[in-house]
Amino acid sequence: VQLQASGGGLVQAGGSLRLSCAASGSISRIIVMGWYRQAPGKQRELVAGITTGGGTNYADSVKGRFTISRDNAENTMYLQMNSLKPEDTAVYYCSARLDGAYLYPYWGQGTQVTVSS
Repeated sequence: VQLQASGGGLVQAGGSLRLSCAASGSISRIIVMGWYRQAPGKQRELVAGITTGGGTNYADSVKGRFTISRDNAENTMYLQMNSLKPEDTAVYYCSARLDGAYLYPYWGQGTQVTVSS
């Protein structure tokens, strides 16, 4: 599976961005996709996840502000980020977990999101 993330950038606090993650390869084996982020000096953390069936989960810090979605026909996952805060600044990575290899996620290359105060 190959994952291509895009959509990051610089935005003022309170603004919005939409991240995209295009998947290719063994797409039929994907059971869960997700967005993670890593800020300087911090560990990578889960932001949001979505299953093939559409079930979602979010980190408490982004609930009510971020929305994860998935277009199975286009093999693309999105993260709509609203009401952005400076603490959302990080490199955002998309990931995919495959049936039979759940413990070994695939990662995209990361896209920088910078929120200025």
